[in-house]
Amino acid sequence: MKTLTVLGSTGSIGANTLDVIRRNRHLYEVYALVAGQNVEALARQVVEFHPKVAVLATSEGLARLSSKLSEAGFPKSLWPEMMWGDAARVQAATADPVDMVISAIVGVAGLEATYAAIETGKRVGLANKEVLVAGGELVMDAVGRHGAELLPIDSEHNGAHQCLRAGNREQVAKLVLTASGGPFRNTPREGLAHVTPTQALNHPTWRMGDRITVDSATLMNKGFEVIEACWLFGFSPDQVEVVIHPQSTVHALIEYSDGSVLAQICTTDMRMPIQYALTYPDRWEAPVPKINWAESRQWEFHPPDLDRFPLLQLAYECLETGGSATCTLNAADEVAVEAFLRGKIGFLAIYDVVRETLSRVPVRWPRTVGEILEIDRESRSQARELVAAGITRGAVTR
Repeated sequence: MKTLTVLGSTGSIGANTLDVIRRNRHLYEVYALVAGQNVEALARQVVEFHPKVAVLATSEGLARLSSKLSEAGFPKSLWPEMMWGDAARVQAATADPVDMVISAIVGVAGLEATYAAIETGKRVGLANKEVLVAGGELVMDAVGRHGAELLPIDSEHNGAHQCLRAGNREQVAKLVLTASGGPFRNTPREGLAHVTPTQALNHPTWRMGDRITVDSATLMNKGFEVIEACWLFGFSPDQVEVVIHPQSTVHALIEYSDGSVLAQICTTDMRMPIQYALTYPDRWEAPVPKINWAESRQWEFHPPDLDRFPLLQLAYECLETGGSATCTLNAADEVAVEAFLRGKIGFLAIYDVVRETLSRVPVRWPRTVGEILEIDRESRSQARELVAAGITRGAVTR
């Protein structure tokens, strides 16, 4: 039986992970559940899964969690040890009984605990893009030094991982990542200037958090995936290609040197890649619908329009630059997306904020998690100044 810590247990990936565990109680035991502010959801998870440890972002959350558990009539003898803050996240991720950590905290908040788990040689199911986007070199160096195992949960990288099992890595010529294209794949450039947050959050295929949904609409999310893929699999940027695939059924393709192409195909259900990471190298029956090959279907593949979605090209450029450029890229994008969702800037101005922040923050080569977090803070500060100054194209006046 595997013992797990779930970082980000109340988010979409965390909830889906717990659903896989729910269906396989004989295989998995939850050691720790780590959440942010969603006390109500965490309380329900504690009652169902009986973790040894529960962690929240703030001390105020602990009192609320205690109240919720009391209201639910949950016996105090079964209450977990309750902790809060960054150090508690690290402790939950590195505890001796833990066999595997699911890293699903959104943003760089998950970097420190994930890195600490890697340093203790844990198997990590990685669903947090920022870990590699912000600290790829540092993280992958730690994976090598400590013999840790990093298994991708993102559907595209998980698909690539599956395809790469079928052949010799040295014989791989190219990785192709697919993108749905988001809600604006057919919207003319002039129409993008008038996009609203409500429209941007209406993703045609996936149901995700607000930031990642907007990033999918700008194709920034695919840019982050290119960066992540290069670190995970040792690809150079020119070996990773992005194509628009509106049906979101083919998740990744690997082209070998002889021209043969292997594709990973499955329905759009995150429980499949989560279960793959949990059971690897084995495979078990998954709680997801199967593709009916008797049904007529059509799959489309198109190149991305980098004129309409320039953030994808910017990601490639930052990857080529190296160092802290991708950390700044991520930080500035998060600030810009938040400003867009609050109506402070227009959709097209997300790119302007990110591009200008990159021009203002010098590139460095961080050697510790602390240095990465400091660059992240500096980048966010610069991006917020740009938003506040209202100097970007497409800014919204209130």
